[in-house]
Order: sequence, then C-alpha cells, then structure tokens
Amino acid sequence: MTVRLAVFDCDGTLVDGQASICDAMDRAFAQAGLAAPERNAVRRIVGLSLPQAVRRLLPGHDDALHLAIAESYKQAFRQARAAGELSEPLFAGIAETLAALHEAGWLLGVATGKSDKGLEHCLAMHGLSAAFVTLQTADRHPSKPHPAMLEAALDAALAEPASSVMIGDTAFDMAMAVAAGVPAVGVAWGYHDPAELEAAGAAFVARTPAELTEYLLR
Repeated sequence: MTVRLAVFDCDGTLVDGQASICDAMDRAFAQAGLAAPERNAVRRIVGLSLPQAVRRLLPGHDDALHLAIAESYKQAFRQARAAGELSEPLFAGIAETLAALHEAGWLLGVATGKSDKGLEHCLAMHGLSAAFVTLQTADRHPSKPHPAMLEAALDAALAEPASSVMIGDTAFDMAMAVAAGVPAVGVAWGYHDPAELEAAGAAFVARTPAELTEYLLR
C-alpha cells in the first residue's frame, strides 16, 4: 500500500505566529541596542532557522552579534510563552483540512524552523499533538531550504517522495521540497506572495484551506 505523506510548515501555514515572532525580534534587537527591524522584513524570514534569519536581517554584521540576537529572541519567546502572552492561532479551516486528510488515509508531518519545544507547545495548545507522525525542527537539521528535515520526515513515515507533498507559505518551503524531490504546494495565507511560491517550484498555490483540501483529495 502506498504511503501518502503531507508535510506542513508551521508558522504561516498551520498557525499565524507573526505577532509573537515580530514582538520577540523587537525585544532581541532592543537587547542588542539596535532599532527594531521592519515587520515586513521579519515576516519574510519566517521559516528559516533562527541564526540564518537574523543574518538576513543584519547582513554585514559578525556572527557573534547574530548569535547573541538569536539567543535573546529565544529568551523573549520563552518569556512570552511562560507569561501566557504567546499568540499562535490556527488559521481558520486548517483543523478541518487536517481532519479530512487523516480521514482519507494520509499521514501528516511537520517540517519547521521552530524548536522542538516551541513546536510541541504550539501543537499541544491546539490539541494536535497526536495528529502528526513525524515532527522535524531546526533543532536537529540545517535551515530550510536544505532538504534534510523533509528527507527525515519521509524516512520516519516510510514514504516515497513522489507520493508525498510539502505544504508551506514561503519560497524556502518550496525550494526545500524541490531539493528533496517532493511535490511542492504553496498556501497564499502566509508570509510570501503566491508568485514567489510558484517561482520557487510550487506546483499549486491554494488560496484557502478548503482549496488545499480539494487539491490534495482530487
């Protein structure tokens, strides 16, 4: 029997964490005595692993500063989580999409720039901890668009690239899928424009979760 695996990005695809991400980045830059980056610039690096994301926001600066800001960001995020101030709502319709895919026999996974702890907390908050058979994070893999985390998801689910799909909202997700030989599907409700997703290799860009469900179950 062919294993069908749908691997989802998290931020910008399953949940809308941009407010908390931007707030944590603002605090991290302030800790370093720097002006906060423009929020649109922060949105555009969501999906990358943290050091790579900071490097893009501060090109030309040394690695020591990048690492210090990355650590401050982690601390700010942990503090917001502990204080109950973290905002990571599921996008409307995503729960229904996950349920429909599961009902149709798909296995589900996540490949994200989040940490293990961050992803576990996010999924638990939405009652989705048991929904996914494989969780791949930046803690154990190179940053997207390197294919390592997607390849690990395939291995964990015993799935073949051709019968799987990578679903995400950024060009990093699409490029990772292409590098792993997995069909790429973009979503238009996240942080990169549909044209960017198509240019990076998306075979299809869904405008809504219902459209995504229809495409995958066709």
